[in-house]
Amino acid sequence: MTYKLYYWSGIQGRGEFVRLALEDAGADYIDIAAAPDGDEKLMAFMERRDLLRPPFAPPFLREGDLVIAQTAAILLYLGDRLGLSSRDEAERLWAHQIQLTIADVVGEAHDTHHPIGAHLYYEDQKSEALRRAEHFRELRIPKYLEWFERILARNSKGDAYLVGGAATYADLSLFQLVEGLLYAFPKTTQSVLVKAPRVAALRERIAARGRIRAYLESGRRTEFDEQGIFRHYAELDP
Repeated sequence: MTYKLYYWSGIQGRGEFVRLALEDAGADYIDIAAAPDGDEKLMAFMERRDLLRPPFAPPFLREGDLVIAQTAAILLYLGDRLGLSSRDEAERLWAHQIQLTIADVVGEAHDTHHPIGAHLYYEDQKSEALRRAEHFRELRIPKYLEWFERILARNSKGDAYLVGGAATYADLSLFQLVEGLLYAFPKTTQSVLVKAPRVAALRERIAARGRIRAYLESGRRTEFDEQGIFRHYAELDP
């Protein structure tokens, strides 16, 4: 059955984490955001009155009558079906925990440029953003990337991947996270990656996977910009 992925058009956002899993697996899916009226279709679906379990916000995935929202929940579901999760229960739960932690980093990255609220423009909260970004650069990015480095180092099946001996959706998501951090905070992230060589190597390993490489080179991947979650403002990464 064809999957349908709903997300806002023109930005990578949280939808990209799901998109990478679908692309890596060569899954049959329709990217609603790529349609000319993608945003209208998204809103029309969310406003349907017959939905017993309406999603709060995108991304959400449809497979027939099944609708799943929240990035981590979508990837937990897809992992088993796309061969991007372990069959071992403890490893499956561990991958899910890692994904939830990645979601925490994504939220914190967003809050560096919108520390007060998404209802305000960045320019309306710049002084607060400078303080929030300093904390994120100096404490949070190193803490998170060092944690991922420890996970890789302690993997009993080798340090190539986060969980077990093969790539899972968690590895794809860590790739996307590092890409986003390198865009938003290039100076800080490059410096921290020197101390996290396994994370840096994983990023290169995922980028070299056949379908991921083809996707990155296809022109279908939306570029990072100052409308998405990861935004580069030079003053926030001096």
